[in-house]
Amino acid sequence: MWQPSQDIRGYPSVSKISQAFSAGKAFIPFITGGDPDIKTTEKLLYALYEAGADLIEIGIPFSDPIAEGPVIEAADERALRAGCTVEKLFDLVSRVRADINIPLLFMTYYNPIFVYGTSKFTKCCAESGIDGIIVPDLPFEERDELLEPCIAQGLKLISLIAPTSKDRIETIAQNSDGFIYCVSSIGVTGERHALDESARHMVAQVRLVTDIPCAVGFGISTAAQARKVAEFADGVIVGSAIVRLVGEYGQDCVAPVSQFAEEIKQAITDI
Repeated sequence: MWQPSQDIRGYPSVSKISQAFSAGKAFIPFITGGDPDIKTTEKLLYALYEAGADLIEIGIPFSDPIAEGPVIEAADERALRAGCTVEKLFDLVSRVRADINIPLLFMTYYNPIFVYGTSKFTKCCAESGIDGIIVPDLPFEERDELLEPCIAQGLKLISLIAPTSKDRIETIAQNSDGFIYCVSSIGVTGERHALDESARHMVAQVRLVTDIPCAVGFGISTAAQARKVAEFADGVIVGSAIVRLVGEYGQDCVAPVSQFAEEIKQAITDI
């Protein structure tokens, strides 16, 4: 179990995001905002919270999601057709914030942030109650333009590492905050029948230089896979398997998503 580190005065150096990892293995579900509509997304946020989510990622739908597989790509298309906008997602987060006290993260490509305006976007994130941002197409070496306004607004800019990061993993780990998103395999998002050892090796490499929490995502689609990953990682990220249920059931997706989320949470509890 990850424990918060101490700052130079001996007090725990803990952010709200880091704290989510301190009580055990963290379950981090992902949903596409506005899929199939904003009202259902709001219900899903409450359902995932009640099912035991420790953090929740909300994807901002984008017309060119280069890192996404067909399941999340289709979800983006559904959300955009339904009229989802960044402003509607800000409003949504503001509405649920009084009742959902776990960290909420936006996952988005850099283009929507750039078009919205970096300073304005980060300010609206903070005001609505977002705790952190994940930007999969923003290289670590080019993040300063977004990092500075994130710091100014008290937001965590979550770093990603992948099997292709190789020699850069330790540098990224030493300069990250909140947690590290470990991409378990090369390629786009999507459910995998089996996971290789890449994520385990990446977490071990991070551990050489820092105790920052490591959460593994991309491909985890069953409770058994989640439990296996939780044996070496601090958190488990599940996206495509949840989004597939949303696509299959539409506005009736809340109950099946909730049941699946409870299964994942149970699988990683007490490891």
